Amino acid sequence: MSETATPHSGEGNDVQRPFLDLGAFVEDLNVEEDGASEDISLEGLEEELEECKSDDVVANILSEGMKLREYTKGVENNLRQVELDSIQDYIKESDNLVSLHDQIRDCDMILSQMEALLSGFQTEIGSISSDIKILQEKSMDMGLKLKNRKVAESKLSKFVEDIIVPPRMIDIVVDGEVNEEYMRTLEILSKKLKFVEVDPMVKTSKALKDVQPELEKLRQKAVSKVFDFMVQKLYSLRKPKTNVQILQQNVLLKYKFIISFLKEHGKEVYVEVRAAYIDTMNKVLSAQFRAYIQALEKLQLDIATSSDLIGVETRSGGLFSRGREPLKNRSAVFALGERINILKEIEEPPLIPHIAEASSKKYPYEVLFRSLHKLLLDTASSEYLFCDNFFGEESIFYDIFAGPFAVIDEHFNLILPNSFDAIGLMLMIRIIHQHQLVMSRRRIPCLDSFLDKVNIALWPRFKMVFDLHLNSLRNANIRTLWEDDVHPHYVMRRYAEFTASLIHLNVEYGDGQLELNMERLRMAIDDLLVKLAKMFPKQKQQTVFLINNYDMTISVLKEAGPEGGKIQQHFEDLLKNNTAIFVEELLLEHFSDLIKFVKTRGCKYFKIWCCVLRLCFRTELIMHNSLSAEDPSSGSERPITAAEVEPIVKDFASRWKGAIELMHNDVITSFSNFLCGMDILRAALTQLLLYYTRLSDSLKRIAGGTALNKDLVSISSIMYEIRKFSRTF
Repeated sequence: MSETATPHSGEGNDVQRPFLDLGAFVEDLNVEEDGASEDISLEGLEEELEECKSDDVVANILSEGMKLREYTKGVENNLRQVELDSIQDYIKESDNLVSLHDQIRDCDMILSQMEALLSGFQTEIGSISSDIKILQEKSMDMGLKLKNRKVAESKLSKFVEDIIVPPRMIDIVVDGEVNEEYMRTLEILSKKLKFVEVDPMVKTSKALKDVQPELEKLRQKAVSKVFDFMVQKLYSLRKPKTNVQILQQNVLLKYKFIISFLKEHGKEVYVEVRAAYIDTMNKVLSAQFRAYIQALEKLQLDIATSSDLIGVETRSGGLFSRGREPLKNRSAVFALGERINILKEIEEPPLIPHIAEASSKKYPYEVLFRSLHKLLLDTASSEYLFCDNFFGEESIFYDIFAGPFAVIDEHFNLILPNSFDAIGLMLMIRIIHQHQLVMSRRRIPCLDSFLDKVNIALWPRFKMVFDLHLNSLRNANIRTLWEDDVHPHYVMRRYAEFTASLIHLNVEYGDGQLELNMERLRMAIDDLLVKLAKMFPKQKQQTVFLINNYDMTISVLKEAGPEGGKIQQHFEDLLKNNTAIFVEELLLEHFSDLIKFVKTRGCKYFKIWCCVLRLCFRTELIMHNSLSAEDPSSGSERPITAAEVEPIVKDFASRWKGAIELMHNDVITSFSNFLCGMDILRAALTQLLLYYTRLSDSLKRIAGGTALNKDLVSISSIMYEIRKFSRTF
């Protein structure tokens, strides 16, 4: 180490040179060319120097121009100083280094021992891994064997469980009562029987030979026992006053599995049980419906007979021969009235006969018809659902209800030929339609064919009764029907009520065939009414008779509802035409000279007054056809003179108020409907005003006509009188 001591700059040459003298190394370099200089290349030196310009030291050297030798000496001195400092540090830490060396040596020994120990462990672990692998293979093999044994045990256990016949099951099947426990035992027995019959492996097993005879005995015993039990339950349905539906739902359905058991394991016995149920329910329901029908027949109110027709004369035999009987004690034959309410009671419960009989009530047949069919709907729905649920066969229903259907058909076949109540028949048709909708909403199709059959039977009967009414009008005896009375005829009232009833019943159905038949009936009544009118000796009476009947018919049709349609419009047109005729006849009776003059000689320019009168009285101006067109005689060549007009003017002025009063009294006594009479009176007065206006207009065009103005009645006076009668209305 002493050789590396740094010499002072003033020391002699005898001092030893440092170990690494960079300056001397550089100084000793020979930069002169020698034999090897040819191998040295300075290519790229400039590029390297350029790259080193960024270095601070190099840049400082280049910038200061320091000599390389001096810089080398400075670096060498620094290195020597650092070396000395390091030696001093090493000397100071020598004890620590010795201690560290000893510790490292001890650790090395310990690690050598651990290495030997771990090597032994590694050898032992390798041996253990081999053993574990062997054990794993043995475990997998044992697991597979265990799984196979469990599968075999499960199958064998299932086989034993399915084929074995426990003593407890034998005791229950042979000696037990049929209850819920018995039903559960039957389910187990059924599974065993199915297992023996279906599984092919069981058929080849030796165990089956021992068990099968016992299973067969149990099957026969179970079938015999449940057969007796079910027959006993079915016969309980025949007891009087038994509520069949409650017994079915609360008792029989609990033993539903018995039927399934018999169907699968005792087919012949199932057929017998099925037949016993069908026979029982057929007889029970037939008896119930027969008793119900007999009770309903006591409540029937006879409405019409074969002689209760529109065109039958009152004094002849039939309904109107007892017409003095108070209406409250019997239903109207032709008027619908409150009978329409039956269609609002479709979903109401059936009548209870003994309650209705106790109250001494009587009902039209359509009420009994609805009640009977409502009972049929409810009973059939309940039975259909029970048969489907209990037996699983819908066809059983039709076998059961063959009897009740026959009972109802028998009753209906007796009632229908004797029914002459057309309104009742149409109500029954609508009731059947509503019942079909009820069954459709319930989604139960069991009565579709039966209800269709009833509907098909009702329509021809209705058509036959309707034709009786039609023929009664066509073949009516005019002389026996005619009465010397201009008020509405009873035949026309019958027709109006009958037509209004049918129109009302056809509102929601729009039956075109019914509308066609009503049109035929309308034509027949038109002909009959005209013939009756012609029996009056005076034209005025004929017109009044027609007006009264037309007005009454329209009123009845309107009361039935706004659905009068073409028939109502037809009678309104007839009323309008006959009203115009009557107005003309009434005016001719009291003001014939005035009307004759106006028609033959009067002015034809009166259209403005027509409009004025319409506005004043807000009523339709009714004019005879001869006045609505130009009067051909109004253009006569002979001029009108004052002498010709004067008597007419003075006559009108002297008695016009009295004549109007007479017209008022005549109208009041002639027309049954006060409102109709007042409308006709207003129309007559309006027409009178029109005639008088034409007369006044004629005076302006004749010589000396102004002299008659003093006798003219002012138009305002006439209009005031018209308003006065309007106010009485």
